[in-house]
Amino acid sequence: MANNAGQDDFQTKLQNWLPKIVLSPSIAAMVVFVYGFIAFTVYISFSDSKMLPSYDWIGLANYTKLWKLSHWWVSITNLAVFATLYIGICTVLGLSLAILLDQKIRGEGMLRPIYLYPMALSFIVTGTAWKWILDPGIGLENTMHQWGWESFHFDWIKDRNMAIYTVVIAAVWQTSGFVMAMFLAGLRGVDNEILKAAQIDGASNWRLYRRIVIPMLRPAFLSAFVILAHLSVKSYDLIIALTGGGPGRATEVPATFMYSYTFTRNSMGIGAASAVIMLMTIAAIITPYLYAELKEKK
Repeated sequence: MANNAGQDDFQTKLQNWLPKIVLSPSIAAMVVFVYGFIAFTVYISFSDSKMLPSYDWIGLANYTKLWKLSHWWVSITNLAVFATLYIGICTVLGLSLAILLDQKIRGEGMLRPIYLYPMALSFIVTGTAWKWILDPGIGLENTMHQWGWESFHFDWIKDRNMAIYTVVIAAVWQTSGFVMAMFLAGLRGVDNEILKAAQIDGASNWRLYRRIVIPMLRPAFLSAFVILAHLSVKSYDLIIALTGGGPGRATEVPATFMYSYTFTRNSMGIGAASAVIMLMTIAAIITPYLYAELKEKK
């Protein structure tokens, strides 16, 4: 009996420790290669690092230099324009598509994968494809000219004043289907009894959505905002593939600024400072969301 009890105790301890043992290498790698390198980047932002890391502490000098650079302000302005349009258009378009599919239209099972397909592609693929589509020499403009519409012109990708909007077009095309899926899940979770009661009281479809359905989608709106804002800050790969940050600096954002100052201008300290500011921006977006979610669960 004592041997059986000892074996049971050993098996219980093994079952408790086995998941920890299996996960420990992954956790250790995450601590080193994620949080360790974040801490290293923060330290570099306070150092006199140029082409190679330096450990000479200079305090906030890199941050002071960063906010005095006109290129940094250009990237901030471009990000503000891109993020505002990207988040706004994706939200409106995603909600509209979700409401359309929620009407139980014929072919819904075929339309959902079509809308979601772009999200399966990487931003590099999306940027490259839209670069070809928007190129006046081989893309949409050239196709229209071959069809006989000689007066058609669409050269935004080469126009300094309009290039940032081509990034918005490509980003909206890729992400709006994912936002639609989030809103559609929220719509399918609305209690039908509430909707039937409102319809019996004479509420029109417009008032039904405006007064009842859309306010009940607040969690979906919040989740969509957090995800889209996070993606807009991390828009490096899309912009590099689509415009390369040009023409000139017309589409440069903090992500491309960070790369150029770190690896092409040999100003690792300033590049690290811009990376830390991007990290703080993402944290400022995600932290209130996580707090609200945890508070709601409690």
